[in-house]
Amino acid sequence: MSYRIVYIVIVLFLAGCQKKGCELPDEIEDIAVNVKIDRLEQDFFKIENENQVRSFLKEESLFANKFLQQHHYPHDSILVNSLRGLATNPSLDSLAQQAIKKFDNMDAEEKQLETAFKVIKFHFPNFNVPQVKTFVSGLSQDMMVSDSLIVFSIDYFIGKDALYRPDTYEYILKRYERANMVPAAILLLSNRFNKTEFVDRTMLAEMVNTGKAYYFVETVMPCTPDSAIIGYTGQQLADVHHNEGRIWAHFIEKSLLYDKNPFQIQKYIGERPSTPEIDGNAPGRLGTWLGWQIVRKYMERNPEVTLAELMADKDYKKIFNESKYKPEKR
Repeated sequence: MSYRIVYIVIVLFLAGCQKKGCELPDEIEDIAVNVKIDRLEQDFFKIENENQVRSFLKEESLFANKFLQQHHYPHDSILVNSLRGLATNPSLDSLAQQAIKKFDNMDAEEKQLETAFKVIKFHFPNFNVPQVKTFVSGLSQDMMVSDSLIVFSIDYFIGKDALYRPDTYEYILKRYERANMVPAAILLLSNRFNKTEFVDRTMLAEMVNTGKAYYFVETVMPCTPDSAIIGYTGQQLADVHHNEGRIWAHFIEKSLLYDKNPFQIQKYIGERPSTPEIDGNAPGRLGTWLGWQIVRKYMERNPEVTLAELMADKDYKKIFNESKYKPEKR
């Protein structure tokens, strides 16, 4: 089986651009949601002594408990001294000032989050909008998502011109870009709604479960390009769409769908720079991408199914069978 790389300008444009017709219907747009991102790093890097650290922790108790895990420290002084060292570190201050300048205006992120929260609240009325904050963690943690709080470590998302970059593989480093930041948080938030069957852990089950998560993101962030949702480049998206039938044929020919070997599943679902089992140029996480396409087909064929019903459905076999997913080789 050959995997073809396509260089089609139109395909790349369509894959990377924002989607048209993505405005929210009135019944969703009218839902009252107001997002204001709280920029903690701006005051944090003005701290000079321990008393100011303690005041910061007291004022930001939710952040201290959720993000800094304050309750895990046997003595407050340990965290206080650590944070004072962080706030007064000249090198980190330089990175913080670069991050603050890069993210001087976060109106776009606030609008993205506001849209996402409105759609989530429409489908899940009991959803409580979390607080949203930014911080500069010294590249120790990229983000945190919980029911009550979302924190973005913006030093991770400065981009290729950052003074310091996260210590990770190059293929993952490429995804630490501003455009991917909010979609990545919403993907993590989807775990709260995504019901899965933990007993039957086949390749297909993992594909559909992760596919549901990506479908959740595209639904609640309708103006977001697929490239920002899954973290593929425009070229990679063009290639996988062009080779969809060949990729699917690999899964069928190798009898992978009901394989329960966790090492085999990891090859197609987990983080990898490529999928050499299919082709050296094929990106990683192809099982995840295929699962997304399966869920898309299922929802196209079943328009009466709501997002809440999809996310609550643990029957991955039903979703697969009713999707009638069967892309043809080109």
